[in-house]
Amino acid sequence: MKKQNRFFSSLYWKIGITFLAVLILLSAVYLYIAMFTAEMYFQEANQRLNAEIAPHIASENRAFIDGKANEQILKNVFHDVMIINPSIEVYLLDTEGKILTFYAPDKKIKVERIPLEHVKEFIKTGGEEFVLGIDPKNPGTEKVFSAAPVYEEGKFRGYIYVILASEEYESNMQFLFGSYILRLGLRSMSITLASAVVISLIALAFIVGNIRRIVAVIRDFKNGNLSTRIKKKSKDELGEFADSFNEMADTIVQNMEDLKTMDNLRRELVANVSHDLRTPLATIQGYLETILIKADSLSEEEKKKYLQTIFKSTERLRKLVEELFELSKLEAREKKPQKEPFSIAELIQDVHQKNLILAEAKKIELKTNFSYDLPMAYADIGMMERVIQNLLENAIKYTFEGGKIDLKLTKEKEHIVVSIQDSGEGIVDSELPHIFDRYNRSKRGNIKNNDGLGLGLAIVKKILEVHNIEINVESKKNIGTTFSFKVPVYKKSSPVKTMQYS
Repeated sequence: MKKQNRFFSSLYWKIGITFLAVLILLSAVYLYIAMFTAEMYFQEANQRLNAEIAPHIASENRAFIDGKANEQILKNVFHDVMIINPSIEVYLLDTEGKILTFYAPDKKIKVERIPLEHVKEFIKTGGEEFVLGIDPKNPGTEKVFSAAPVYEEGKFRGYIYVILASEEYESNMQFLFGSYILRLGLRSMSITLASAVVISLIALAFIVGNIRRIVAVIRDFKNGNLSTRIKKKSKDELGEFADSFNEMADTIVQNMEDLKTMDNLRRELVANVSHDLRTPLATIQGYLETILIKADSLSEEEKKKYLQTIFKSTERLRKLVEELFELSKLEAREKKPQKEPFSIAELIQDVHQKNLILAEAKKIELKTNFSYDLPMAYADIGMMERVIQNLLENAIKYTFEGGKIDLKLTKEKEHIVVSIQDSGEGIVDSELPHIFDRYNRSKRGNIKNNDGLGLGLAIVKKILEVHNIEINVESKKNIGTTFSFKVPVYKKSSPVKTMQYS
């Protein structure tokens, strides 16, 4: 029973049975319309072929004598006409449509007056238009007729009104004609239905087959085969569905890869944070314990040395915590740039002065190259200072003693290009795509003091991203590395944050 229910609940048979039901319904409607129109066509043809019967009777016989109906002659004429054509019924009407005399097989009529609207319309058109009139024997139905005016010595006396299809004749004709049309229609409908069903089921099998293949791929993907994709075989809606699924699958796979990468980075962060926090904490703890235990035996110089070491370790901890906090705020979009016009030349000069002592300690030549007539830049001055500071610290860190670092500003259309070039060993090609990754530690050169979590360049990238600024890196082995980015020039139409200066 379950198999049978499943069989008839399949999409193929649901659509097939629905389509068959629609075809049968349309065929039945078509058959009904065909029978109705065929009957109307038969009546119209009958009226056109026999339109001259009434005019012929009126012109060939004296229907009135001295204004009265010539009943005897009329009955003989009516009788002779009906012998020739038994399907007709003949009536003589006065000028008001009242039936004066008639000849019908069963001698029974149910009305005494015929409405003249249709009679006059028939006479006016000469029988060229299809007109139905009242049947005196059956007033509830309208039938085809022929009519003609009757004159006596030029004076209008009434009408000859001929029903062209008597009730019995019409009943027999309707039965025979309807039976023929029905048989013909059923035969045609059967052939048409059979052909349509076969063709439709074949086409439907092809369509449903494609759908089943798509369902199989989706089920396979759900079960863990993330590499499976739908093969596009057409440009219709199924083809569009295949494209959409494939794009969705690619996105899901990419997101999963990103999640794996993020998880690996998270694990690496935990390991790095644990290591980088443990080292200065251990140093601080060790030196503090030494001072506490040997406070009486240590000289003032030794105590000062230990305290300086503790201070450096706390500074390192502070810097690590600040970098982590700042990067998290940037990634969460909690820190938004407060853009304002400022002199980037002065900013470069300030950063240069702050780092001059650090550069001189490594005997690095730190130079600036810019013009003081540069236009005002438009950005968050604090964030730009952090970007330049991080890049400069990075350059000093990876430049060997006796090297050079150039801070350069140039005007380029609507931007000011900031570039920081060092003469270090350079970055290996395999490392370039990853230098801005979070927690990435550059493997440039033989730098022994490669401490830190590798967040400096990640912070630079995030700050520039919130400004919609791209950063470029060029590096050559044994020549050096250049970081550059473009800061937009201030325009009068640019919004400026309101600040008060004291």
